[in-house]
Amino acid sequence: MKKGNHNSISEQMVIGVTMGDAAGIGPEVVVKALADPEVRRAAKFIVFGMNEQLCYAADRAEIEPFWGRHQHEKIGREYPYKVVVADYDEYSVPPWLKEPSRVAGEASIKFCTDAIAAAKAGIIDGIVTAPISKASWKMADATWPGHTELFAQKCRAPRKAMMFVAGPLKVALATIHLGLFDVRNKFTIGCVFEPIDLLNDALKEYFGIENPHIGVAALNPHAGELGQFGDEEERIIGPAILLAQEQGIDCVGPIPADALFVKAVHGEFDAVVAMYHDQGMIPVKLLDFEHAVNITIGLPLVRTSPAHGTAFDIAGRNLANPSSMKSAIMMAIQMAKTKRAVIRPTAVTPTGRPTGEASGPAPREEPNSAA
Repeated sequence: MKKGNHNSISEQMVIGVTMGDAAGIGPEVVVKALADPEVRRAAKFIVFGMNEQLCYAADRAEIEPFWGRHQHEKIGREYPYKVVVADYDEYSVPPWLKEPSRVAGEASIKFCTDAIAAAKAGIIDGIVTAPISKASWKMADATWPGHTELFAQKCRAPRKAMMFVAGPLKVALATIHLGLFDVRNKFTIGCVFEPIDLLNDALKEYFGIENPHIGVAALNPHAGELGQFGDEEERIIGPAILLAQEQGIDCVGPIPADALFVKAVHGEFDAVVAMYHDQGMIPVKLLDFEHAVNITIGLPLVRTSPAHGTAFDIAGRNLANPSSMKSAIMMAIQMAKTKRAVIRPTAVTPTGRPTGEASGPAPREEPNSAA
């Protein structure tokens, strides 16, 4: 794997896209999203996947293949194509299979681990992951339940959180995949403070918000009503907010969730921390289901994904909507550009003029090629 050299802020972004589970709608939404000329004008792309599955999806959608193909063992940053498929032809999933399988699990794990290695090597500037099947990963004896845990381990990230973006609403989750009755038993000051802290950093690094204003949701109805409907607000959420404030984070709460999300959509907050999965996901998907994006924050690299699953029931039928995948791709490009602009050091030339600034005009993009 050849390391990338992309010190110039004007150089076009290269985004890695993992194909996801070969038996799901991943190949279809990847092909449909990247077939959009507007998407291809925004960046260059390396698709970590199976060329055979992508060609099959293109055929069903009546899309002429627009990408180049290369063996995955030899990928690099420079290609004469706007889109190149890093092909894993050692894996084979029959096109009629529309359910979890060991081989699809092994392949989709390999796509992810290689994309992470490419990001670390500077070959790609961010990663967009198409949906995987947790059942396929389990069949493949994976030690991670899903993308978030794999990325955190491979990136050696001690902290992580799930964030979702839908229109004007940005939401991070304090707890993720827990049964509702289990939330109380695993609810701590740390699990509330951590997403506040990570969200604050992400809003600065990826969205260019200099002083984020964060609203923190209550867990109970009416924020507990002074302990009448639960005391988690006083015992856990309040102290977590105080801890964050002591570290200079502009956050307020706990605010009853039924009021908080309305305020956030109307612009009173830059983002919100929700206490449990559905508390955050219901407003996200109600607001803009088709364009919602999932982001893993706390990683040293950009990772986004569409906010939907493998949809085995419609896979291979040319029925999948690529809108969320397109949004995830465009979000990854925006985040990578903002991150590069924020962290780019200012150097001084022999003439005494600065060569780089923390902010400035957006990079000029290469014109779209035929590929």
